[in-house]
Amino acid sequence: MNEALLRSLTPSVLAILVRRGADFAAAEDAVQDALVEAVRVWPADPPRDAKGWLITVAWRRFLDATRADAARRRREDLVDEEPAPGPAPAADDTLQLYFLCAHPSLTPSSAVALTLRAVGGLTTRQIARAYLVPEATMAQRISRAKRTVSGVRFDQPGDVATVLRVLYLVFNEGYSGDVDLAAEAIRLTRQLAAAIDHPEVAGLLALMLLHHARRAARTAPDGSLVPLAEQDRGQWDTKSIAEGVEILQSALARDRLGEFQAQAAIAALHADAPTAEETDWVQIVEWYDELARLTDSPVVRLNRAVAVGEADGPRAGLAALAELKDSLPRHTAVAAYLHERDGDLEKAAGLYAEAAHKAPNLAERDHLTRQAARLNARLNARRCR
Repeated sequence: MNEALLRSLTPSVLAILVRRGADFAAAEDAVQDALVEAVRVWPADPPRDAKGWLITVAWRRFLDATRADAARRRREDLVDEEPAPGPAPAADDTLQLYFLCAHPSLTPSSAVALTLRAVGGLTTRQIARAYLVPEATMAQRISRAKRTVSGVRFDQPGDVATVLRVLYLVFNEGYSGDVDLAAEAIRLTRQLAAAIDHPEVAGLLALMLLHHARRAARTAPDGSLVPLAEQDRGQWDTKSIAEGVEILQSALARDRLGEFQAQAAIAALHADAPTAEETDWVQIVEWYDELARLTDSPVVRLNRAVAVGEADGPRAGLAALAELKDSLPRHTAVAAYLHERDGDLEKAAGLYAEAAHKAPNLAERDHLTRQAARLNARLNARRCR
């Protein structure tokens, strides 16, 4: 069973059902039923036209559910619109569906959560982690969003800012999480940049390209994480870096700074440094100051503490870190790094071990565990002298 194919077809099938009159919640349920049926049937009897098969089955599931509800008998008239057998349209409806999910009846945070779940294919746990909230809280938020848009006609697409937020979170999950969605997020952002002349759309595309350019160097052959300072910069994709920088410079020249442009500027400074030691940390701190002003995000301030530690020394970084809540994800890992830079190896080793227990994924946990083991080995060697 080709799970990647099913995932790629889901947005288009969902969008077609919505356009044909299904409310969003019912359409999503019908598509999920069709996917389950595909998993059961396709291995023994694969269809010639996978998308057309899914549309037909999902539409029939939607009609079956509609007929079962006496209060919605009027929807039975839609049976005349059942798609005819044969090849389905090849149009890509994914970006349109992103806008539809960003419906004005939803708050931006609810719209993002709903889109990530219904279109991006992320789990509730992954979305909750991105929002720094408990999984149960996010599950309730998504359920409320589904109830809100149930029965609503999707003829009022949402705003660009919400769609950009969704694409950004999908890219981040694909870049560092369990589901590979980064390339799809870049593809959709390219489509959006071609359709809309907006500096933040350009800023997001530049940010994605600059981060994606480092992807080959982010992991070792054994799958372990390689920190930015230790990456082989010869593996970075210089073509993507050049494109990202060019797009960013054009966006910044319009003097309408937004958070994605600021993040891209930070990524560009990292990409511009021939070695980690030549990184312009002073300018990076200045961009983090701009980003903190734009977003007031604790995650931004956490990253800024690392940059301050590089620009002004680890104690300055620890002072900046002390202003943040220690419950913030990766706070402990940052504290460990700065204490190591400050020479307190024993404290750093303990903090690395503590951070490993809190890590959001296996790769990060393994990396932090190795950092703790490395420092403990150094401490033991000292004691044996």
